[in-house]
This record gives sequence, structure tokens and C-alpha cells, in this order.
Amino acid sequence: MAMIEVRDVSRSFVLRRKSGRWRRTTHTVHAVRDLSFTVEPGEMVGYIGPNGAGKSTTIKMLTGILVPSGGELTVAGFTPYVERTQLAHRIGVVFGQRTALWWDLPLRDSYELLQRIYRIPAARYRKNMATFTELLDLAALLDTPVRQLSLGQRMRGDIAAALLHDPDVVYLDEPTIGLDVVSKSRLREFLRRTNRERGLTAILTTHDLDDIEQLCSRVMVIDHGRLVFDGDLGALHAVGGARRTLVVDLSEPTDPIAIPGADTVKVEGPRQWLAFPAEASAAPLVAAVAASHDIADLSILEPDIEDVITRIYTAAPPPG
Repeated sequence: MAMIEVRDVSRSFVLRRKSGRWRRTTHTVHAVRDLSFTVEPGEMVGYIGPNGAGKSTTIKMLTGILVPSGGELTVAGFTPYVERTQLAHRIGVVFGQRTALWWDLPLRDSYELLQRIYRIPAARYRKNMATFTELLDLAALLDTPVRQLSLGQRMRGDIAAALLHDPDVVYLDEPTIGLDVVSKSRLREFLRRTNRERGLTAILTTHDLDDIEQLCSRVMVIDHGRLVFDGDLGALHAVGGARRTLVVDLSEPTDPIAIPGADTVKVEGPRQWLAFPAEASAAPLVAAVAASHDIADLSILEPDIEDVITRIYTAAPPPG
């Protein structure tokens, strides 16, 4: 059984605006339109889109905060807006701009309160605390009030809080916000390890597309409330018309290299840049260049995922 099932789900909001001195007009906003997808147990899925695309509305429906205007959805076998209390024990949520921790309490006290709220058995609580304290480097922070933590420190604390009760599903909204390069790397490794060892299912929404590339095997792109792409990163590059670049350093300068299947987009002395479709193999190009030129060095530049996403947004049809 799928961990998450979403079938033809829509969500609309009615806005009332002042029109003249006494009159009000109503306007319907379709935040999500006919959304359908499934997420299998253990999948880590990137869920991305521009601001206002419907990402937050989707997550709020999956957690039971919002009721769909139409369609059906289940998470871990529960209907979120009907069985919200039961579902709370099966999910974890991390919002980058908000915290589930108690602002004036030391981090340790927040965790002890969460143990009681979720009724986590003492042995499991101690084991999880030991694991998360080590992997997220929380030992020096446990006696610090949450309000004194930096944003990066608080994010690590929030992620531990979201996973403390061993949820089946976790929703991660901007989990690496405010983290430096080293902390981002450590957090990503922690999430990969948790996914691998515990079979954690995760939906990740972020503007840091490096998170998507390093953590997710699948990407869903939403725009104007509709799913405009659902597949792996390779397929995403293909749909977005992405191109990889073969950078060749020749022994000496020469005319632009002419190879079928590639375009020479730049030449600087003995170095040349050859662009080719992202889904194509580089091996035939390398072999063709090596057969006709003396190569000193070469490398391959991967496509910029941000450019790919931008192309998909641009190509997505406007709402009907």
C-alpha cells in the first residue's frame, strides 16, 4: 500500500474584497487543482514550485490542517482531516521558518515534553535521543534555551524533534535554511542515513535545489496548483531541455571541434566547450574527440537544475 495517496484533490479559497464604500466582491482562488500522485514507503520526494504554486496548501492538506475542496487523500492509511489525532503519531513536520520547540525552555526540556505528548516509551526515547544527539551534534545545545539558538542550530533541533517519535512520514520545509556548507552536508547525510536505516518516507520542499539533487530520487514540480512534472532527475533534465557540457583541453589551439550530436558553444585557446543533451551519454563524444584530436584533459559539467525548473515553469500552461 502506498504511504501517501492523493486522488484528484483540489483546494479553493474564497476571498472577499472591498469594492466601494459598502460593497464587497468575492474572488475564488484555486490553490490546488485536480492533484493526483502516490508516494511509496521509503521514498524521498522533492516537491518544488514557485511561491504561490500550491506547495504549502498541499502539505497542509496532507497533515490535516486543511480540508480538500474535492478529491480524496490518505497518509499512512488515515484520512488526514478526519483522523488528524491518530495521524499525528505517524508523521513529523519541519517548517524552516517556524519551530515546534518551546521558545523559553532548554532544548532538552522540549524533547522531554514531546516524549510525554507522543507517549514515547522510555527505552525508545533514550535510544533516539542518543542517536540524534550524536548525528546532529546536539550535545552542547541541550541545556540552551531555544531562543538563544542560531537558526541553523534550531533547525537541527527541530529535525530531531520531528523524528523523535519514529514517524512513518516526515514533511521537510526548507530543512537546510540558515545552515553553513558543513552543517548542510551533515544534515543531508543524517537524512540519507535515516531514510536508509529506518525506511523513512519524506516529502521535501525547498528553494535550495542542491537538497533535491543530493537527497531525492524523485521530483514533483507544481505550478498554478497543477502537477506539471513527476519523475526522476534524469527525466526532469530531458523535459526541461537541459544540456551537459564536455570541456576539452587540447594540446594546442585549433578550430572549433565538429562532432555529431554536440555543439561547440565556446572556444578559449586550447579549451573548448561542447554542449550535448543531458540524457545522452558522453562516452561517444569523448571517443570521437579523442580519435581526431590530442587531448590534454577533459571534464563534464552537469546541467543547472535551476535553469531546468525555470524552463518547465515557462512552458507550463496557465490555469484554465
